[in-house]
Amino acid sequence: MAHHNHFLIAIKSMITALFFTLHCIEFSGAVGRFSAGGRKGQWQLLLNNTGVVAMHMALTHDNTVVIFDQTEAGPSGYRLRRRHNGNRCTESRDDLADSSCYAHSVEYDISSNKVRPLRLYTDTWCSSGSFLSNGTLLQTGGYGSGTRRTRYFKPCGDGQCDWRQSERSLADDRWYASNQLLPEHDRIIVVGGRRTFTYEFVPKMSSNEGSHDLSFLHQTYDRSEGGNNLYPFLHLSSDGNLFIFANRDSILFNYRSNIVIKTFPRIPGDGSRNYPGSGSSVILPLDHTNNFQRVEVMVCGGAASGAHRAAGQNRFLKGLSSCGRMVITGNRHKWNMENMPGSRLLSDMLILPTGNVLIINGAKRGSGGWNNARNASLQPYLYNPNHKLGKRFSVLKSTKIARMYHSSAILLPDGRVLVGGGNPHESYTFSNVAYPTELRLQAFAPHYIGRQYHTYRPINLTINYGHGDLSGVKYGGDFNVSFWLGRKSSKVVEFSAYAPPFTTHSISMNQRLLKLRCKRLVRAESGLVHAVLEAPLSPNVAPSGYYMLTVVNGGIPSISQWVRFLHQ
Repeated sequence: MAHHNHFLIAIKSMITALFFTLHCIEFSGAVGRFSAGGRKGQWQLLLNNTGVVAMHMALTHDNTVVIFDQTEAGPSGYRLRRRHNGNRCTESRDDLADSSCYAHSVEYDISSNKVRPLRLYTDTWCSSGSFLSNGTLLQTGGYGSGTRRTRYFKPCGDGQCDWRQSERSLADDRWYASNQLLPEHDRIIVVGGRRTFTYEFVPKMSSNEGSHDLSFLHQTYDRSEGGNNLYPFLHLSSDGNLFIFANRDSILFNYRSNIVIKTFPRIPGDGSRNYPGSGSSVILPLDHTNNFQRVEVMVCGGAASGAHRAAGQNRFLKGLSSCGRMVITGNRHKWNMENMPGSRLLSDMLILPTGNVLIINGAKRGSGGWNNARNASLQPYLYNPNHKLGKRFSVLKSTKIARMYHSSAILLPDGRVLVGGGNPHESYTFSNVAYPTELRLQAFAPHYIGRQYHTYRPINLTINYGHGDLSGVKYGGDFNVSFWLGRKSSKVVEFSAYAPPFTTHSISMNQRLLKLRCKRLVRAESGLVHAVLEAPLSPNVAPSGYYMLTVVNGGIPSISQWVRFLHQ
């Protein structure tokens, strides 16, 4: 309550300050979006050795990153002193080759730039995950001993937390499956997997809760090409139904009643978009100006027809360069196609705080799988969905490190993109190969990180839920934010909330960005700004949990702070 009263007093003391409405987007006398040269970004090398391949990555609300690989690839780059059972790992030949004497998961602390080992008990190879509303990472499936396992990682902030494995098993094998957090409180759907044509829900409500057949997965399965519908793209529509894209086809699915509501047009062109085709997809930013009701998905890249078989014969076909966008709400549905600057597969698509889409990592030829790709895509692409057709893509600064199969990338709270992983081999292999196992950790810093924008950057962002509630804001509720803006402010000040994804195999599960409504904004001559924001009205729009809140001043984002949306 004291914080809430302090906020009210601050507002009253600023009667002489400027008061702005119009959804908090206009500052009188200010310039528009900032533009300058040097917009290609920069690469930073953070660590020479994370110890494990970043096959999977997820950002926690404690500002750490959970990184993990498979457990059965043999020795990793992070040797342990003791096994899980407490037995010492010696210098004997057997122990040096024993996979259990090595870490296969680490937690990366962003602020200290250090990793610490975590312990996995079953194999997480090509698995899936989602965050629960309290910030716990729920992780499902894998290979062999892990194919029906559910694991939890609850961030703790003191470096003492570790993986915990559930006693309850999944109903079916889940290897190359996809997860999506649902509007129902702490309910996650798990879809597909290799030779698995069903979906199920976690956490399990009872020991006999089973799975449900999904004919769409049978229809999109390409047996001769390794499936081409694995890791299906899942996006939660704002009407509460689930968009599912597999191979080249897509549906709108009512998972509550097991009914296909819509069958969308097939995306034009040949080839496949899903693993091992390994294209990527995002749901474009949702906007309060239409009550978050216009939902548009985008799918980019993938492998050519026959690419998986050809790669097995040491022929690496050129990947797809096309992208398709389609509005999945309303009654008229058509894929609007455009081309990237080059062919691309095995890439990650991430939504930046500006609402632009970054396409990073990947290859130009081949398909997913062991040693199945060639010609690394070293240049990220930036996509502005609001520009005119033909003007939306730009090519960013090239890296020198190939990131292809089993690499991943995630957005960090400071606006950089963490990039890790890459291993096209069945074990850690560092020499005499075209693409060695990659343990270096990088960050890509988009142009807005540059020092020339520091005077435009909103700083010291704080969030106050009011009414003495420190846990979060309820749907449709107001919450207060304050931040500092320098004199170089923009006509456009926006507020975004971003759900951090679980990333692996070119898919960013649960990723979504919302542009929030600003109801009131007051700015003092000192530069201190107070704003009242409105949380989304429904968990259909934003399933409960932690989101990164960012202030964007004319395209220059603040450092994000965590906001939590709560069920009633």
